[in-house]
Amino acid sequence: MVIYVDADACPVKAEVEQVATRHKVGVKLVCNGGIRPSANPLVDLVVVDAGPDVADMWIAEQAGPGDIVITTDIPLAAKAVEAGAQVLKPNGEPLTQANIGNALATRDLMYDLRAADPFRQGGGKGFTKSDRSRFLNALDHALRR
Repeated sequence: MVIYVDADACPVKAEVEQVATRHKVGVKLVCNGGIRPSANPLVDLVVVDAGPDVADMWIAEQAGPGDIVITTDIPLAAKAVEAGAQVLKPNGEPLTQANIGNALATRDLMYDLRAADPFRQGGGKGFTKSDRSRFLNALDHALRR
């Protein structure tokens, strides 16, 4: 079992390391660079070439049954779910066979709406303490499966 983290903009890297250390599970922080390596021997920093979705493609090629992928990238999540990995968003929400289709459809709809109205404002909710807490609980539960 390995935990793969789409690390470039992940707000829960420290929490992943904390829970992984408690469970003695390896972590791969995958990024395009700019992240300080951890001194923790369970945590590997994987720096991939710069470019769109290079880190996502690397994770998608590596992740499989028994692994956990932490990402907000819905296409990456879909590939990881298809490969048999468990997927968690940083707010603790699991992405599974049951809900990944809806997540992809919503992502595509929002992309189309933004493209149709370039002045459309708005973004997601801010990341909260309760999101962080939900994530910690969800990751701990996923590791106990």
